[in-house]
Amino acid sequence: MILMQDIIRDGHPTLRKKTDELTFPLSEEEQTLAHDLLQYVINSQDDEMVKKYNLRPGIGIAAPQVNVSKRMFALHLTDEDENEVSFVAVNPKIISHSVEKTYIAAGEGCLSVDEVIEGYVPRYARITATGFHPDGTPFKKRLKGLAAIAFQHELDHLNGIMFYDHINPQNPYEEIPDAFPYERK
Repeated sequence: MILMQDIIRDGHPTLRKKTDELTFPLSEEEQTLAHDLLQYVINSQDDEMVKKYNLRPGIGIAAPQVNVSKRMFALHLTDEDENEVSFVAVNPKIISHSVEKTYIAAGEGCLSVDEVIEGYVPRYARITATGFHPDGTPFKKRLKGLAAIAFQHELDHLNGIMFYDHINPQNPYEEIPDAFPYERK
């Protein structure tokens, strides 16, 4: 089980490395990692588990955040249409995206970043993504809103990019062209 002490923090060199593609079949260790990543985000949204294990709530976590430089992350959230979006992505890619952008007005957070970093993080409002499930079956997903934002945030981790790299340092709340604030309905 992944706990907060297993999550590396901002400044650790693994968070700035581009990760390695995985090959199938995944090793037993990689399958365990996939399970544990998803289990962390599920547990971190359960009040009882949060209290018992002192977990920080999250909707996504990437392998580099537990010091494993491999192209894998997990998401667990409910989208605007009340559908559960819960999966592990192996070797994920964005194959198309909207021109329109969005951002979370309150800003993004990260399990690897302990302080609040203010500012707008521009993200594509809608994406089409491909990748593989841990068992090797391919997927193609169309995501929008929070699910699209979270996918892009975790994909950035696989490329050594932190969310705050997208914030304009001179004007963190500068209006983003062709963008609208994401708001939960």
